[in-house]
Amino acid sequence: MPKTTFVYAIYIAASPEAVWRALLDGEFTRQYWGHDNVSDWKPGSPWEHRRDDAARTLDLLGEVLEAEPPRRLVISWAEPADRAHKERHTRVTFDLDPLPDMVRLTITHDELDAGSEMLRKISHGWPHVLSSLKSLLETGRPLRTWAGR
Repeated sequence: MPKTTFVYAIYIAASPEAVWRALLDGEFTRQYWGHDNVSDWKPGSPWEHRRDDAARTLDLLGEVLEAEPPRRLVISWAEPADRAHKERHTRVTFDLDPLPDMVRLTITHDELDAGSEMLRKISHGWPHVLSSLKSLLETGRPLRTWAGR
């Protein structure tokens, strides 16, 4: 199946360090995403995307492929059912570019199957999640998420 790439950039009035922390720290991700991103964020380590619910439901998982704080993070991305099927894992790159008084955060989600359900989900999900992140960092309030917040 042919592969495709999704790219989304957003400008956030915050420091690279603040954006980096907001991407990785569960206290932040719970507020704007309704999930915790759980890892030690070292290359080769696993990461998990767990709901902020009583069961701590696992929605996504992968591996930290690169980590260059506070500039670049690359992770693999898969649904739990595909844990053992590395060929089904996609890749997400977070690039943080400092600009005067802001950061350009670019998400590149690649190795996606063209026309797949994952592509459909992330095409709507990334803009919503990143807009909520921006709102939280700039105003102290996240946007409402699909998690009921």
